[in-house]
Amino acid sequence: MDSSLCNLDRFDHEILLALQADARLSSAELSEKVNLTTSPCWRRVKRLESLGVITGYHARVDLKRLGYEVTALVMVALLQKSTEQMKTFESEVCCLPEVVSCYNISGPYDYQLTIVAKTLSLAGEFLRQHVNGCASVKEVFTSFVVNEVKAPVCPPA
Repeated sequence: MDSSLCNLDRFDHEILLALQADARLSSAELSEKVNLTTSPCWRRVKRLESLGVITGYHARVDLKRLGYEVTALVMVALLQKSTEQMKTFESEVCCLPEVVSCYNISGPYDYQLTIVAKTLSLAGEFLRQHVNGCASVKEVFTSFVVNEVKAPVCPPA
């Protein structure tokens, strides 16, 4: 997979927008939405997959309906910025299902995590055990989400 930018035309963008809105569209429904016949539309989807533009198909889940009442944005600074410590931290947090995203970032912190928990006390316990408790962690700053205004699903067209 080439990490360079892909040349996408209007149809490719329309396909991406339609699939992001509803990944369960059949080939016929998708081709109708983007005004292409089924075969060329299907070939374009396969091309977008092979280029790595489409990386998967997912169901968007309402976390609150599953009992996850708390979402926290957690900024983490490591004691050292060595490759070894960074890889260790990443492997520790990536296997935790409560960590729904992890970004290596620039600035005073090294990572931003998004974690979910069923209660505030469970979030606090998770952070104490699995984030503050990591030997490589120097500092942690946590903000709790009060209201989700826009979720990261679709990139700009």
